[in-house]
Amino acid sequence: MHPSSTPRPERQRWLLPVVLVAVVICAAAAMVARELYATGNATAATPSPILPSENVIPPSARPGPRDVRATQDAIRHPLYETVRQLLQTHFDAINGKNYARWRTTVTDARAKDMPEDNWRSAYRSTQDGTIVVYRIETGPANNARVLLSFVSQQDPADAPLELPVGCIRWNVVFPLTVAAGEWRIDAGATSASPQHDSC
Repeated sequence: MHPSSTPRPERQRWLLPVVLVAVVICAAAAMVARELYATGNATAATPSPILPSENVIPPSARPGPRDVRATQDAIRHPLYETVRQLLQTHFDAINGKNYARWRTTVTDARAKDMPEDNWRSAYRSTQDGTIVVYRIETGPANNARVLLSFVSQQDPADAPLELPVGCIRWNVVFPLTVAAGEWRIDAGATSASPQHDSC
């Protein structure tokens, strides 16, 4: 009999279950592989969120990490990556004493409140870290608010008059607005009187 001839009926009876079992096993393996691949990609693409217990920096490590981090709630917001990049540039400029770079992160109104001479005097010894975005809230068109905290370390002489200490933990709300087609940190009452206490 030719090898390609139709198998005998008794051979068909055991061949069909074997084929079905093989198909089911292959499908299950493909689903598991796809799940593992998706999980691996998600882990690589999305930064791990910050938990409150991780936001504690020992004195020797202050002001803490210089990269902007966030809670899971903030990371899920559609504006998060834009906000993260804006804040990273903002704080890098302060830490690097680069007024021109800082100026690209704020509106004209906010820059007017902090001309370069005042800015350099205010931030001459400041180093910021442990920057955590807790929440992003969008409001009217082209406006948003960012709730964040950070730690500043500075010469006590450069600290606020009401809190002349070397390490301060700040809890602030930054109002954001679109200016010249880009998101910027705006002036406003929420950013003018932030909550702050000694580390």
